[in-house]
Amino acid sequence: MYDLYYWTTPNGHKITLFLEEAKLPYRLHGINIGKGEQFAKDFLKISPNNRIPALVDHAPADGGKPLSVFESGAILVYLAGKTGKFIPGDLRGQVEALEWLMWQMGGLGPMAGQNHHFQHYAPEKLPYAIERYVKETSRLYGVLDKRLKGRDFILGKSYSIADMASYPWIIPERQGQDLADFPNLARWHAAIRARPGTVRAYAKAKEVNPTPRGPVTEQERKILFGQDRSVVK
Repeated sequence: MYDLYYWTTPNGHKITLFLEEAKLPYRLHGINIGKGEQFAKDFLKISPNNRIPALVDHAPADGGKPLSVFESGAILVYLAGKTGKFIPGDLRGQVEALEWLMWQMGGLGPMAGQNHHFQHYAPEKLPYAIERYVKETSRLYGVLDKRLKGRDFILGKSYSIADMASYPWIIPERQGQDLADFPNLARWHAAIRARPGTVRAYAKAKEVNPTPRGPVTEQERKILFGQDRSVVK
């Protein structure tokens, strides 16, 4: 049994995608980041960075006490390694999977996140920042579109943690993009959206957070964007 501490963000969706695809038993614990629940001391014990998602495995392979894992990429690697699912079994395939997972963690996620912030959440519109991140998001979409030419999924024929990591971050309507400009990416995105595991994962999201929205109040903005070192003490 796994406990997943989660909110309805792209990084949260990555893990429900894996758990649903692998049909693993888990309990979902909503951590409402707009209310600051990610800064609770008990949550800090399993997620030192005060961020969702975090996973607790109550039956780790070493037979020891429950094991907690934070950071979405680390959780995907952990689950893939434990189950042997959604990652190639050969060395070169594993390297390729990790390359594209790190590409998402270091590029697509952070750049799209800044895109969201400056387009939708910043208290003032800064044209330079908006243009900077919309263009970089476009470049990253282009990288993935090129990679997917002639491939069903990022690694070829097999759906993997690389796809699970990237899919939730492709939100063209919020990122100033048009999927029509990226035909390979559009085909891939539609195929993943239609997978039963994806449908189940996003249905879970609606159970946890029926009316998702960004920060609206000044207090919510302060919680999400105005924290300093004091929150980790």
